[in-house]
Amino acid sequence: MSDPLLLAIDLGTSGAKVALYAAQGKLLAGAGAPVPLIFLPDGGVEQDPAAWWAAICAATRQAMQQVDGAAARVAGIGVTTQWSGTVAVGADGAPLGHAIIWMDARGARAMRRVTGGFPAFSGYGARKLWSWIRKTGGIPGHSSKDAIAHILYLQQERPDLYRRTAKFLEPKDYINYKLTGRMASSVETMTLHWVTDNRDIHNIRYDDDLLRLAGLDRAKLPTDLLHSVDVLGVLTPAAAADLGLGAHVKVVAGAPDIHTAAVGSGAVEDYAAHCYIGTSSWLSCHVPDKKTDIVHNMASLPSAIPGRYLLINEHETAGAALTFLRDRVFFGDDALMTNPPPVDSYERLDALAAATPPGSQRVLFTPWLNGERSPVDDHTLRAGWHNLSLRTTRGDLVRSVYEGVAFNTRWLRVYVEKFIRRPLADVRLVGGGARSDLWCQIHADVLQRPVLQVADPLHVNTRGAAFLAMVGLGYLRLEEIAGHTPVARVYAPQPALASLYDELFAEFVAIYRKTHGIYRRLNRGHESES
Repeated sequence: MSDPLLLAIDLGTSGAKVALYAAQGKLLAGAGAPVPLIFLPDGGVEQDPAAWWAAICAATRQAMQQVDGAAARVAGIGVTTQWSGTVAVGADGAPLGHAIIWMDARGARAMRRVTGGFPAFSGYGARKLWSWIRKTGGIPGHSSKDAIAHILYLQQERPDLYRRTAKFLEPKDYINYKLTGRMASSVETMTLHWVTDNRDIHNIRYDDDLLRLAGLDRAKLPTDLLHSVDVLGVLTPAAAADLGLGAHVKVVAGAPDIHTAAVGSGAVEDYAAHCYIGTSSWLSCHVPDKKTDIVHNMASLPSAIPGRYLLINEHETAGAALTFLRDRVFFGDDALMTNPPPVDSYERLDALAAATPPGSQRVLFTPWLNGERSPVDDHTLRAGWHNLSLRTTRGDLVRSVYEGVAFNTRWLRVYVEKFIRRPLADVRLVGGGARSDLWCQIHADVLQRPVLQVADPLHVNTRGAAFLAMVGLGYLRLEEIAGHTPVARVYAPQPALASLYDELFAEFVAIYRKTHGIYRRLNRGHESES
C-alpha cells in the first residue's frame, strides 16, 4: 500500500476526536463529534457507550472525507481515551448499562470500607497502604474516581448487574473490543484498578494479594495485559463497515489520555517535561524508576512507553477556570444578562489579559474551583480572587486567572523537581491552553523555564495514539518521536519579571497555608453543594 495513513481515535469526556496522520507523524485531517454527560444523584456521572461509538464513526467518516482515497490507505488504528472509566459487559460483549466515567464519585463509601483499617494513616489502614504503595506505586484515591471504586460500587449497590457482568472494561479497552472483537487491556491502563504488581516494569501482572485486598474478582477483569504498542488484532467486518474502512486494518492497543499526551508532546526522554492544560492540568515526565511521593500525591506509574514509568499528578482545574470566568462571571443566562458567550469569547479574554500589565495589579487568583489533587490532596479547597480593590479592573481579574493557573503549575513544579532530583530544562505545553500565545509566555515567566509550544496542541492525544500505532506497526522508532513532533514556538522567560512573579508566587502559596483550614470547615460534608 502506497502512502499509508494512521487513524487516531481520541475519546475524551466531551466527545470523540479522530485524526489522520501520515506514517511519519504529519497531521493531515481531523474531525470531532460530541458525547453528552449523564448526571445522576449522589455524584453519579455516566456516558452511553453507544453514543461513544456513534461519535467515533461519525468523526472518522468526516476526517476521511478530507483526504483523497483515505479509506483505502488507512493501515492502522491507534486509540486513546479518557482514563479510569468502567463499562460492564455481559457474556455476549454488549454493555449492561451506561459507562461509569472518571468523574463519578458514588464509590466513596465502598472505597472507605476497602482502604480503612487500624492503625490508620491519612484515612488508610497502615498495612494496606504499605502493600499498595510497595507493589503498585500508589493507592486508591478516597475521591472514589478510580476504576476500582466503580466496580466496588456496582458490587455493593447493584449486585444483580455485577453478577451478570462477564468483564469490566476501561473505555479504551471497550473501544478496542468494538474494533477487533478482542477483550484485552494494557499494563498502563489497568494501573488505576490497583491490582497489578508494577515493581518489575518488564513483567507487570495481576497480583493475587492485591486482588484480595481490593475485593476484585480476577475473572471479571481482562485476561491479557498487553503493551501499548502491541497489535491487538484487525477490524471486525462490522467495525470496518461502521467506520468505512477495510477489514485488513490493524489495531494497536494504545493507552489512556494522560499517557498519550506525554508521547504526543514529544517529551519521551527521561526527565523531559510536558504540561497539559485542558479542563484540568498536569506537569509530568518519564522516569526510569518506580517511586511514590505520598505527601504531595504523585507517583511514577507504568507509562505507554514499554520499560518506562511516567510521573503522574493532577491539578483539578486549569482551563476550566477560564470557562468559569466566561460562563459564570462575564456571560450567562440570568437577570443580569441573557446573551450567550460570543464565538470568539476566549480570544477576547486573551486580548484583555494581554492588555493588562504583568502581575494584574497584585490581584491573585487561586484556581481551586473543584478542590485539588497535587501537590496537596484536598477536595474541600476552593478558589478565589484575593487583594481586590476599587481600582481592580476586569483586565486584572482575567489576567490573574491566567497567572493563577501558572502559579499553580509552579507550585507543582517545585515538587516535581524534588521528585526527579533535578531542575526541568524546559517544558512542552500542550492541550487547549497551549493555543494561547499569552498563556505560553505567562507560563515561561512564572515557571522561569523555557516553554515549547507544541504545534496543533489540541491534537496532542491523537498524535500520541498515532505515534504508538506507528511504532507498533514498524513505521517509527520510539527514539524518533521527539524529532517528528513539531514545535510552533519557544517562549523564553523574561528576566525583568522574575522578582515580581517570585513575590506573587510566595503569596500564592501563603494563601493556601492561611485559608485551607477555613475551606475545610466550610466545605467538609458539603462538597457536592460548593
